[in-house]
Amino acid sequence: MATDTTDDREMREAQRDYLDFLDDDQDQGIYQSKVRDMISENKARLIVNVNDLRRRNETRAAKLMSNAFEELLAFQRALKDLVASVDGTYAKQHEEFFIGLEGSFGSKHVSPRTLTSRLLGSMVCVEGIITKCSLVRPKVVRSVHYCPATKKTMERKYTDLTSLDAFPSSAIYPTKDEENNPLETEFGLSIYKDHQTITVQEMPEKAPAGQLPRSVDIILDNDLVDVVKPGDRVQVIGTYRCLPGKKGGFTSGTFRTIMIACHVKQMSKEVSRSFSADDVAKIRNFSRIRSVNVFDQLARSLAPSIHGHDYIKKAILCMLLGGVEKVLENGTRIRGDINVLLIGDPSVAKSQLLRYVLHTAPRAIPTTGRGSSGVGLTAAVTTDQETGERRLEAGAMVLADRGVVCIDEFDKMSDMDRTAIHEVMEQGRVTIAKAGIHARLNARCSVLAAANPVYGRYDQYKTPMENIGLQDSLLSRFDLLFIMLDQMDPEQDREISDHVLRMHRYRDPREQEGAAMALGGSVDVLATDDPDAMTEEHEELQIYEKHNNLLHGSKKKKDKILSKEFMRKYIHVAKIITPVLTEEAANHIAEEYSRLRSQEQLAADVARTSPVTARTLETLIRLSTAHAKARMSKAVELEDTEVAVELVQFAYFKKVLEKEKKRTRKERDSDSEEDDGEEAPPSQRSQRTRKRGRQGSQSSEPYSPYDFSEEQDVPQIQAGTPKPAKPQQQAEEEPMEATSQAEGAELSAERLKEFKSSLFGVFQSAHTQSVKMTKLMEEVNKERESRFTEPEVRAALARMQDDNQVMVADDIIFLI
Repeated sequence: MATDTTDDREMREAQRDYLDFLDDDQDQGIYQSKVRDMISENKARLIVNVNDLRRRNETRAAKLMSNAFEELLAFQRALKDLVASVDGTYAKQHEEFFIGLEGSFGSKHVSPRTLTSRLLGSMVCVEGIITKCSLVRPKVVRSVHYCPATKKTMERKYTDLTSLDAFPSSAIYPTKDEENNPLETEFGLSIYKDHQTITVQEMPEKAPAGQLPRSVDIILDNDLVDVVKPGDRVQVIGTYRCLPGKKGGFTSGTFRTIMIACHVKQMSKEVSRSFSADDVAKIRNFSRIRSVNVFDQLARSLAPSIHGHDYIKKAILCMLLGGVEKVLENGTRIRGDINVLLIGDPSVAKSQLLRYVLHTAPRAIPTTGRGSSGVGLTAAVTTDQETGERRLEAGAMVLADRGVVCIDEFDKMSDMDRTAIHEVMEQGRVTIAKAGIHARLNARCSVLAAANPVYGRYDQYKTPMENIGLQDSLLSRFDLLFIMLDQMDPEQDREISDHVLRMHRYRDPREQEGAAMALGGSVDVLATDDPDAMTEEHEELQIYEKHNNLLHGSKKKKDKILSKEFMRKYIHVAKIITPVLTEEAANHIAEEYSRLRSQEQLAADVARTSPVTARTLETLIRLSTAHAKARMSKAVELEDTEVAVELVQFAYFKKVLEKEKKRTRKERDSDSEEDDGEEAPPSQRSQRTRKRGRQGSQSSEPYSPYDFSEEQDVPQIQAGTPKPAKPQQQAEEEPMEATSQAEGAELSAERLKEFKSSLFGVFQSAHTQSVKMTKLMEEVNKERESRFTEPEVRAALARMQDDNQVMVADDIIFLI
């Protein structure tokens, strides 16, 4: 009895101390006003800062940290007393009031890995990422029963080990009273509370190398349920307690541990970096001084250890900066994330580029094609082993919300799994309708994927689409698709070998001679700091890396490399800007899009890497916006759209604008030798020309299936429709009839190009698939100084018919 009396006295003393702390009218009156706000908002939870309690009553704050259950119970009773004194009727409406804590927790600010047995019974703050959420279930707190025989009512309270007072009551539901009279339950008068279990896992970037991330189960009650979802990064403050296992009960020596939460604080989706005023001034000054070529400078500083791949580095920079996401009034979401796919031969640094993005992007989640399933990337419904209920588990793309997902070996994924990410890549969310759970999770992330072609290496004798081997529906969701070829060029090979050897010769000057690396050298500190109290970096932000001949080559090169920390901070600041399209830029994008579509029709299946759809128009807008962000500009101007068009041209058609491939000397010599020899029929001559262009062994430059200037570079085209190849005797007996009409008519490559664009204009303006020869002659020569003659038109049509672009029958031209 003496012990009980002492406990009661201590409880009353603690309650009085907490009431003095909350009733601070004599002081600043902070918590008095907070309590009034809580009453006006019809809430039952008051958030208290531990630092305030430490300043007012240090011993009580220390006891609250170490003996959390009794102290928190006293704190909540003190709050109820204060509410009763402020508003008596409001205090009667609520069964109990709750206290939530925030502030600095010192050594008790931990991650799930450092949550050990010494912290049992203490108040702790755990930081991590939510991976599982159970359904919200009601839990009975007080049941009311009525006995019709005696006309009496009785009530019973229920507590379990997840309650603060931790004295479990009987779990038997009463059905009869003491005299064995049957009881009826009054469900309307009974009181229930909401109950949910979540699992918090330590941050993927904080897990030590070679070890699995650890997790802890957390119980949320009352107003805390449903405030978080899988994929959220949170700080959970609560009491740490052990429960007997379900199977062993109190007889086994092993107990499972849980946290009972009293406050859940969402961490910012955007990873916060510590910026000083000097840092921001340096970033703005750099963008102002380097306003002309700031984008190129940033792109060159991306992955400086990788030689070349300039366009791909520019695309990755655009992806890190991102476009501008818009949610229209009707609910339609236009994504701002840029998706990039790299397809190419082995050993062209695809995985190295992905690895660099993992170290540079504020939030990046790595996965591989073989080690990932469709539900592992999006979300999975799992069964809880203890309760048997279904729970939702977030996948990699949900965890990377507002970040980047790097998928290596994308081609090794099965088609079923690849289909699962279609919705994420365009809509930015995951919709689950399985096992009675219907949920929608945010997954607004950029996708950077790397894959090998179908045959392991790129087959230059097949079209790009055959080499890529992915569906159009998936390819159109990638904004940019780059094909990286391992081409044999002695000059480039020499540069690459020089660059790689310099990288291997470099050693960190801080590394001692023969010293082994520290065992935990690459591991971050396991106890996570409070983001609100991030330490300011005392070191001055370096814009450029210190020059090193091994890392950066000879000093003759005028390109300076930006430091990685400056790059991270610059990208972080630039992402905040939301540029607006100017009218000039919008008109340019519209013109270039229609030109891309016309290129698609005139050169179908010749050099396209992915289909040109309406999504390409959005791609141009996103890339232009990203370039404007790099310049720290609030408006998307013409120069931004020009860079975007150049990137899209390179990615879609594997050729840079207005740069045509020159014919090699060998080809010119062989052409002149063939002209001197016996004249062959046009069909055989054109076939031989194309065959010769495809023979990579006889030409110093490899054949590129993307370059369709090869067939247009033929200087003269003999008029007439080429016939299929025939046996020699039959060819001698049947002279070609089509050439008799336009004998001697010749058409230069430039004239052919003009005719093609005019022809496409005729089809486009007429909105038809066929046109008569007479009408075509009129339309083509309208407002033209150098008119096309009929033999020239027939010669050009014959050439286009040979290339399967048009079909001519009875003087009617059909567009194929």
